[in-house]
Parts: sequence; C-alpha cells; structure tokens
Amino acid sequence: KQWYQRRVSITAGIKRNAQYYKQYEAAEREEVRLDREAKANGNYYVPAEAKLAFVIRLRGVNNIPPKPRKIMKLLRLRQINNGVFIKLNKSSREMLRIAEPFITFGYPNLKTVRELIYKRGFGKINGQRVAINDNSVMEEALGKYGITSMEDLIHEIFTVGPHFKQANNFLWHFKLSCVK
Repeated sequence: KQWYQRRVSITAGIKRNAQYYKQYEAAEREEVRLDREAKANGNYYVPAEAKLAFVIRLRGVNNIPPKPRKIMKLLRLRQINNGVFIKLNKSSREMLRIAEPFITFGYPNLKTVRELIYKRGFGKINGQRVAINDNSVMEEALGKYGITSMEDLIHEIFTVGPHFKQANNFLWHFKLSCVK
C-alpha cells in the first residue's frame, strides 16, 4: 500500500513539473510574440515590471545608519554575501532604495532561481538549517500549502505565487561566496 501511494505521488509530481515547464514556455513565447508584434507595428514593447528580486548584502556592520540596518535585518541579510528572494511591491522597492548603498539586487530568471535553490538552498525547520536532500523535508514543512517537491518550491518562488511568503520563509538565506 505504501509503495502504491508513493508511486501515485511521484506520478502526480512528474505531471505537475511538465505543467510548470509548459507554463514557463508559453509565457516566454508570449513575450517574444508581443515584442515582434510591437516591432512590426513600429512601436516598442515594454515588458511587465519584475515581481521578484534577489538581494545580496555587500557591506559589513560598521558605520551603517540605523534605518538601513533595520531594513537589512527585516530582509534577513545579517552577514556579508547573504542573499534572499523578495517580493517586489511599493514598500519593498522603497526599502531597497534606502538600503541601496549597502546591498545590491537584481531580477533573477528561472535558471538562476533553480540553480540557487538546488545548489545553495537549505530549509528552515524549527529554526534549524536543514539540507533539502529529498522531497520529504519539503512535504513536512510546506505540504499544507501544496508545495511537496523542489520544483513546486521553485515554481512558487519564481512566479511569486499565493504562498510565496511561506515558501520564502522556509528557505534559509543563501550564503554566497565572495566575489573574486
């Protein structure tokens, strides 16, 4: 019976992954179509504003005013070369603007999000940093939100879905190596 349930969940996961890839591909094709259409009509195509940013802390703790320090604490950027995903809205953009001398940020694509989570991603369970070795860790922590696999987590983060806050909170901040 356990074997059968596991097989059913694996099959459902594979179907969900195929659906995600189809969705990403359709969105990419739509962007290209709109760009070509605008160019054919003699116009310019302006893509939609990004909904997701990846923020990295650049400076240490010395000589940082209180407001940017508090903002970096809210963003979970406590050490140099720590990185986090954030949902972009008016207030988060304003926070980034205030802390800009001490951080850098960019708008990641799907490949970057996937590589960061697979290569440097750790989960947070009961305040402990836990390696994400298999989907059981994910299912235990985020199963109630419908996030049961790595691809579900990547999809939720990249699309800034309805459970982005819980998925992002599950992820431990990324400890990046210093730039050479």
